[in-house]
Amino acid sequence: MRRIFLWLACLTIAITGIAPSLAATLDEILKAGVIRIGVNPTLPPRALYNDKNEIDGFEPEVAREIARKLGVKLELVAVGSPDRIPFVASGKIDAVMGSLSRTSDRTKVIDYTVPLHSENYGIVTVEGKAITKLADLNDEKITLVQVRGTTAIPYIQAQLPKAKLLLLDNYPDRNRALAQGRADAALDGIDAVRFSLRSIPNVKWVIISTPEFGTHYAGLGIAKGNYSLRDWLNIALYEMHQSGFVETNWEKWFLGPMATKVPLSPFF
Repeated sequence: MRRIFLWLACLTIAITGIAPSLAATLDEILKAGVIRIGVNPTLPPRALYNDKNEIDGFEPEVAREIARKLGVKLELVAVGSPDRIPFVASGKIDAVMGSLSRTSDRTKVIDYTVPLHSENYGIVTVEGKAITKLADLNDEKITLVQVRGTTAIPYIQAQLPKAKLLLLDNYPDRNRALAQGRADAALDGIDAVRFSLRSIPNVKWVIISTPEFGTHYAGLGIAKGNYSLRDWLNIALYEMHQSGFVETNWEKWFLGPMATKVPLSPFF
């Protein structure tokens, strides 16, 4: 039996490139006394390094509240956009945030909790560009720069096929590419982008709302089939929305209310 299991594990890695899940169940997390949650410190104010070189921000606040409710210690793990899903799918972490919008493709690999927050997309560009709407981006002369593994990439490939696509590993590099003129625009969540652009103050940034892109919802990602942890997190998030914890901390870090509030529902 063990040989069969090992053979299946090797086959899983060969086919998917992701090791079989070693994610801890709710009981195992409670027994170990620690929960490992991934956040992306290159996505301020969702997460960032503060002046003490500690990870702080909206998502760490949520992670700390989750650990408090569980009665366990919190281990924050820094993840990037490309590795956040592999980390949680392979069991390196128990749950992940990092502005993880729900998509049907991602849900083939991981499971989601109920939404933690909404995401409203728009165009990020610089002054002087002849860009006022999404249709302006569908041009062979336009280069769009995006971070690998992010939600907007499939949309660009399907709806803006004429544009060139430059893929980078993180948001600071993305911002520098725009500031240096190596790209013309990017699609990004407009809730937080102004915060991250403050690090390059000499550029006259232009942010254009695109309601036609639609509102997306981001939850916590967990390993496929880890239902005991997912169900507990759903109830914890419901309580955190109901109490005002999520909205209060969102306003604290994003300097304003969530553009589209998450509808509170007891059904999940």
